[in-house]
Amino acid sequence: MASLASVAMLVVASVCLSGCANLGYYWQSVGGHLQVINRARSVQEWLDDEKTPEVTKKKLALSQRIRAFASTELALPNNASYRRYADLQRRAVVWNVVAAPEFSLKPKTWCFPVAGCVGYRGYYAEADANALAATLKAEGLEVSVYGVPAYSTLGYLNWAGGDPLLSTFINYPEGELARLVFHELAHQVLYVQDDTMFNESFATAVERIGGRLWLQQHGSPAAQAEYAAFDARRQAFRALTLATRAKLEKIYANVSVKGSKLAMKNEVMEVFKQNYQSLKTSWNGYAGYDPWVARANNASFGAQAAYDELVPQFETVFERQGRDFAKFYAAIQDTTSLPREARRAALATLARP
Repeated sequence: MASLASVAMLVVASVCLSGCANLGYYWQSVGGHLQVINRARSVQEWLDDEKTPEVTKKKLALSQRIRAFASTELALPNNASYRRYADLQRRAVVWNVVAAPEFSLKPKTWCFPVAGCVGYRGYYAEADANALAATLKAEGLEVSVYGVPAYSTLGYLNWAGGDPLLSTFINYPEGELARLVFHELAHQVLYVQDDTMFNESFATAVERIGGRLWLQQHGSPAAQAEYAAFDARRQAFRALTLATRAKLEKIYANVSVKGSKLAMKNEVMEVFKQNYQSLKTSWNGYAGYDPWVARANNASFGAQAAYDELVPQFETVFERQGRDFAKFYAAIQDTTSLPREARRAALATLARP
């Protein structure tokens, strides 16, 4: 295990959380990440510990089967990540802050050397995230603060033990646990500076494809049914939010009078909430999206777009590459040296029939 000092120096340079405007922010990132990795022990140690709850042992054992599948079947990195576990005793590992103007879905960005510019800023303490949110609101921005169950250090810290499994997600349903591990490992395959949407959409495509394969090959009927219900709700909700984003973008681009723009925006948001209530009637009481809908604004819609926007194109490229993960990764990697717009055009070309 590397010394804490050397780990701290590398975290300052590489931790993939958000932009860094001052030394204080760097050090909360360093301290927060060190607390996470200091809590981590090998999965086998947790399995051998009689104090570990049986339900956690079962999930940890499952996680290692998922981890092996990631490398053998999805061509994801076979390294130290997700072979240790940390019990954080809190509901999120990081709280992200996203902000956007009153009439735009484009998030404010923060920049730092390795990860480049990203549309969020992460804090290990929820109070710190809320403090920044209050400052941004005072500047007239719409703000979203949300807990994050996991993040990636992009493979830079595999020599120090890698990214651990966390208590913030280990108890997810089987399909969701698999998807999360696949998503975070995908960031170690490909990461482009200053293009959050490209990075997150790529990782989301890998997690969706990989999650389906895992459940098809290894999931129990109960796990498959559980995931099918979960995913059906998610797809319906994403369709609703996608349609709402399109309406908002049209208003922001085409309406010039501020009063009219605000009135039309408010109407779209009200219709969104009404349609959500109608959608929920088929979910047998499921209310998991209620908090998101209650706080929905430009910032939350903008953040969601980063994870969804390019996924269909990535999925199509995977099919075009014969469903071969190594060829898929190589084809996408070939676009990463291009400027953003050229990269998007190259992705569209790869996805074209």
